[in-house]
Amino acid sequence: MKLMFASDIHGSAVYARKMKELYEREGAQKLILLGDLLYHGPRNDLPEGYAPKEVIALLNGMKDELLAVRGNCEAEVDQMVLEFPVMADYAVLWLEGRMVFLTHGHHYNEQNLPMLKKGDVLIHGHTHVRAAADRGDYFFLNPGSLSIPKGDGVHSYMVYEDGVFTTKDTDGRVLETLDIRR
Repeated sequence: MKLMFASDIHGSAVYARKMKELYEREGAQKLILLGDLLYHGPRNDLPEGYAPKEVIALLNGMKDELLAVRGNCEAEVDQMVLEFPVMADYAVLWLEGRMVFLTHGHHYNEQNLPMLKKGDVLIHGHTHVRAAADRGDYFFLNPGSLSIPKGDGVHSYMVYEDGVFTTKDTDGRVLETLDIRR
């Protein structure tokens, strides 16, 4: 199974279209969105190509391919226009016999860990800074942001396949990998 993870689109139609193109190129079975889909938020400048209505149409056209969690910028009005659930604070997957806890990162994060067993995986967005780390007791991943990257400024996303998480830039170049099969 191949999964793609993206976070913090913040209403950018430019990067939403790029995300869809990358998803199709990757050949993933599901696209997991880690929140902050439509609104740019009061702390961020407008992203390139800010057009939430275009993002709504694009995402609704992919609704059967999506799994999403709520970001700190999602509101009930977002759920009213999106045709797939976006209001859950977290979701859980089982990969390689490990629990994978998916969240945006504003509630659960490395400073406020969810209930993880040794070897489980925490994945969140929110910070716009990508990460791929083995913390000993758990694995931590953040795909960064497609539209408003922070840190080194590289627009990024992440894929999972055969026990390995790979973070890539929008040209498909590998930035980081993390094998959770240890």
